[in-house]
Amino acid sequence: MYRLFCFIAFLWIGMHPILAQDSSKRQQELEAQRIRLKKEIKQINQLLFTNTKTRKNALSEAEDLQVKLNVRGELIKVTNEQVNILTRRINLNQRNISTQRKELSLLKEDYAAMIQKSYASKSLKNRLMFLFSSESFLQAYKRIQYLKQYARYRRKQGLAIKEKTQVLQQLNKTLIDEKAKKIVLIEDNRNVQEQLAKERKAQEDLIKSLKRKERSLATQISKKVKKTKEIDKEIDRLIREAIAASNKAAGKKGNKTFELTPEAKLIAANFSENKGRLPWPLEKGVVIQRFGRQPHPVVKTAIIQSNGVTLATAPNAQVRAVFEGEIMSVVTYKGSNPSVLIRHGNFISVYKNLGKLYVKKGDKVKAKQVIGEVFTNQQTGKTELQFSIFNNVKALNPKGWIYQM
Repeated sequence: MYRLFCFIAFLWIGMHPILAQDSSKRQQELEAQRIRLKKEIKQINQLLFTNTKTRKNALSEAEDLQVKLNVRGELIKVTNEQVNILTRRINLNQRNISTQRKELSLLKEDYAAMIQKSYASKSLKNRLMFLFSSESFLQAYKRIQYLKQYARYRRKQGLAIKEKTQVLQQLNKTLIDEKAKKIVLIEDNRNVQEQLAKERKAQEDLIKSLKRKERSLATQISKKVKKTKEIDKEIDRLIREAIAASNKAAGKKGNKTFELTPEAKLIAANFSENKGRLPWPLEKGVVIQRFGRQPHPVVKTAIIQSNGVTLATAPNAQVRAVFEGEIMSVVTYKGSNPSVLIRHGNFISVYKNLGKLYVKKGDKVKAKQVIGEVFTNQQTGKTELQFSIFNNVKALNPKGWIYQM
């Protein structure tokens, strides 16, 4: 049992630095995420809740509050994980400090006993008597070696006590720092939870006021979804036409994938290599609607199919190309604002709901080049850009392509 205990203790001591390193790395990742989420909440407040001159309708306000509730919920989750990691590290440190104290106490006891023994025989006369009483030269030599080893061992024990004391002091300092961090995080989390409760109550009040006209809201959302589908259908048609025209020029048949020239292949390869690092199509913005099939944030019975993401931004915000390419189409569909399609080899980036256009079909553009301005809805006060990425005719999730989206 003793050997087993020693083996387990040895393994634990060996693993402790690795576990501490992993938790430290995770803590750094979470802190970076927490800072980013707090920055995002600040941007949401600036972009969606500062325009008091334009009064939004209740549905629009409820939608905006849901965006903020989602981010606050994520922030609480991240902070809770940070607190849990700190709690585990504090408990581990406390156990480690207890072990180190016991070891230090034993070292000091050993050292004290050794000093007492060596004091009794510390005189030169006693050491000479110890040597001269040897029965042979070999025994005398061994006794000299023993005295040297004993002296070295004393010095080693003294250094071990010093090092152990320093380790203990560092552990105590780390423990105090981690407890202080935990207190700050808990307080910060409490404030976020209070704010979340207020905002959730505000949204519930808005939804109650909307309940009376739920049918008209469902109709309103349905019309919006229908218009989005029509625009998406038109974009799909334009992409297929461009594929067919490109393939016809290359002497190929089919309208599913682009037949690429060497130059287009290079652009497509560069676009693909920059996955996750592409710049935002706006200088400042927050995601208020994600990619894919999803229920409406307020009227849960209404289902939305999004081929991209919707970004809220400031009025008169400029729209930027996310990569070099060629303006493939400028779409002005009935009852909607213009959209721009930029081709990057066999990839296409789409920018919908523009108020002003600075480019035309056939123009070559560079990454981050301004192509227009986002339209601001005067009734709701919202300035929103719908952004999509396609690989041939397949819609891709921009979250995986745009840096830190």
